[in-house]
Amino acid sequence: MKVFLDTNVLVSAFATRGLSADVLRVVMAEHELVTSEVVLDELQRVLAEKIGAPATAIDAAVALLRKHHVEPRAADPYLLDIDDDDDEWVVASVVSCNADVFVTGDRQLLDGVDEVEGIRFLSPREFWELLSR
Repeated sequence: MKVFLDTNVLVSAFATRGLSADVLRVVMAEHELVTSEVVLDELQRVLAEKIGAPATAIDAAVALLRKHHVEPRAADPYLLDIDDDDDEWVVASVVSCNADVFVTGDRQLLDGVDEVEGIRFLSPREFWELLSR
């Protein structure tokens, strides 16, 4: 399965132990992890500014993700009826790389969008439960 992890899932996976870290490990081991330049840029910013992670840890996280498919920035955002324009750029990346699943903790996306172009939007918990079936 081709799985795209949103920035918030990756931040949680790298900054804490828990479900998001478990999801990242399973996806890297058993599925095809895909991400994008948009997400990597946002990940670096959030880990530095909000988490205060050291530059070496941020560089290591990005290097790890770059071993997998990284979708270039889309030409246009994917227009959705949501408040966060940045999310439209992320969704454009998800669509561009033909992911099967988009795993996000963003409630606005999860509550407002079930699926885009056949791509399921799932929370980390929903994705974990899907894998457990």
